[in-house]
Amino acid sequence: MTGLQSRLHAARAWLAICLGAAVLALAAWPAPPHALDWEPSLAWQQPWRLLTAAGVHWSALHLVMNLLGLAVVALFGLAARLPRAAAAAWLAAWPLTHLGLLPRRDLLHYGGLSGVLHAAVAVAACWLVCARRGREQAIGAAVAAGLLVKVLTEAPWGPTLRMTPGWDIYIAPLAHATGAATGALCALCAWHLTRARRGAG
Repeated sequence: MTGLQSRLHAARAWLAICLGAAVLALAAWPAPPHALDWEPSLAWQQPWRLLTAAGVHWSALHLVMNLLGLAVVALFGLAARLPRAAAAAWLAAWPLTHLGLLPRRDLLHYGGLSGVLHAAVAVAACWLVCARRGREQAIGAAVAAGLLVKVLTEAPWGPTLRMTPGWDIYIAPLAHATGAATGALCALCAWHLTRARRGAG
């Protein structure tokens, strides 16, 4: 088995989620956004929006930028050989990312992959810090620190929406923060469960 084949095999679950996210985003593009986006008033009546919100994009540029981000996340997972447990952590963080938006009732509509992508980066970084040693662990720590600085710089406690400088795209800083937080939490839970199973075995 070549090095690439070995990485593909190790990260197959992670890459499957990336593929699923891309399919969701492309399939949702022609649909009316308000049929699938996150709306706090419909959180409990239509809980599937916790998943489908990630597929909603408000412009072609928004879609393209998030798909590029998804490609980076896929390559990161491939290079890091992220196992099934890390993929499960990311999948668990997906709906929790959007559930974390509930306190901001003024965020009437939300859509896009960015919150879920922040969750993925947090999962990957935490997994490298916890499960690896040496260079990989240092990379994970650097990515985690960079993600924390990015989230804090965006001031998620401030305005609900903010225009990205130089781009005609609004971001919801809180979604990035809830994605990073739930991703880290789910990764730590998955790591401890993995260790417990190994110890029991």
